[in-house]
Amino acid sequence: MLTIDARTSHLLVIDFQARLMPAIHDSAPVVQNAGRLLSAARRLELPISYTEQNPKGLGTTLPELAPEPGEEVLHKMTFDACRTPEVTAHLADNTALVVMGCEAHVCVLQTVLGLLSDGRRVYVVADAIGSRMEENRRAALGRMAHHGAEIVTTEMVIFEWMTTAEHPEFRDIVKLVK
Repeated sequence: MLTIDARTSHLLVIDFQARLMPAIHDSAPVVQNAGRLLSAARRLELPISYTEQNPKGLGTTLPELAPEPGEEVLHKMTFDACRTPEVTAHLADNTALVVMGCEAHVCVLQTVLGLLSDGRRVYVVADAIGSRMEENRRAALGRMAHHGAEIVTTEMVIFEWMTTAEHPEFRDIVKLVK
């Protein structure tokens, strides 16, 4: 199947941290799109995991994207979250990882490359990742795509997760993109 299947998806939220976000280029729409994806994933009851890079130095996840009960927060010092055993142990096998976060050219890129090296299907949400400089975000997207990540948008993911306008959550979820 070429579309993103909600039944096998896991949303991975990488390093949307309080002290990092003020430096991110055009962070407001990135955070807004991340919030949309989180809301849709929660309504569809998909697994959601967060990473936080050096939370003592960069702070915790932004309050507007804060984890809810049952959503795992995994602390790391490695840029590639796959190099932190607690992260790789937590992510379920045989799932498609839908990835959003910051910084695109550091932790997002290295984590995506690690997931791809492990044979995982990875979908990077282009409008829900950010970097301090737009050139770095663009270069990271190109490199991730070159190595096999699918580059998608927030709306692509949401509509593929629902598959039909007859989905029981359609009316509520479609409000997220209007």
